[in-house]
Amino acid sequence: MTEEYIYAVARVRSRELSLLSRQDVDQLMACRTYDECLRTLSDKGWGGGDLSAEAVLAGEEEKTWAFIHELTDDLTPFNVLLYPTDYNNLKAAIKTVVTGVEPHDVFLPGGAVDPQVMLRCVREGDFSDLPETMAAAADEAYHTLLETQDGQLCDVILDKACLVDLLRCGRESGVDILRDYAELTVAISDIKIAVRACKTGKSRAFLESALVPCGTLDAVSLAAAACKSLEELFGYLTVTPYGEAAEKLRESYSAFEKYCDDRVMDLIKEQKMNPFTVGPLFAYVLARRNEINTVRIILSGKLNELDDGMVRERLRDMYV
Repeated sequence: MTEEYIYAVARVRSRELSLLSRQDVDQLMACRTYDECLRTLSDKGWGGGDLSAEAVLAGEEEKTWAFIHELTDDLTPFNVLLYPTDYNNLKAAIKTVVTGVEPHDVFLPGGAVDPQVMLRCVREGDFSDLPETMAAAADEAYHTLLETQDGQLCDVILDKACLVDLLRCGRESGVDILRDYAELTVAISDIKIAVRACKTGKSRAFLESALVPCGTLDAVSLAAAACKSLEELFGYLTVTPYGEAAEKLRESYSAFEKYCDDRVMDLIKEQKMNPFTVGPLFAYVLARRNEINTVRIILSGKLNELDDGMVRERLRDMYV
């Protein structure tokens, strides 16, 4: 296993040199207009021609995965990143079939499971060609939507299955970064679910059906606090490893989202000193996603002529 990744990690280290730095981000922020920002990105090898911002960003995502495919044939360690795409596509497949709508431009690229396979499974009512956990969730969500026409309940079933799969995959990987990323992702998702449920007055039963138990949060305590008030919820978070999350949520939801992304950056920066496992490859994908999201924030700010100070508050920490 060590020998398998030495060459791949060496190539990742070389590719990391082209990641956007804080200086690059400052240069993009200094652009006076949206079009100037796109031209600056083009000079750095992002997009080119008359591509829209979304086309440029999608192209960078495709480049990332193309590079990973060059490095390894085994994408199993990356399933913790692919599951959200797969489960979103499964939602789309189920809802288009149940509503009788043709599935035009509803599937996201880059998942581990072919969306057309999902679509066929839903149409035939036979989910045996899907991974086991996904198949069980798909069957439950499909029949729930048929019987209740409750799209939100369908989403809850699939969102929870996605998090369960993600947590299992991380724990079974035997790789610290995958395990820790999966734990952090599930915990953050639970916090977001609890906050939304508290603000919309969801029941304790809803929370217990939606939250996924993980190692760093007690789902029962989280649900109990969320059923009382936001202050109770924040109070519970202060006695967990996510005390800072409560401070950021009091500030604003965008501050909380920045906190979440920065926690991921803190997690993966440890991989800079690791040359022998899949960890640096995984970290590179997350670093690329982070810089793509940062560029999206900047472009959105330029397009909508937002105050630079407001945009800077939302910018993420960079990997390099």
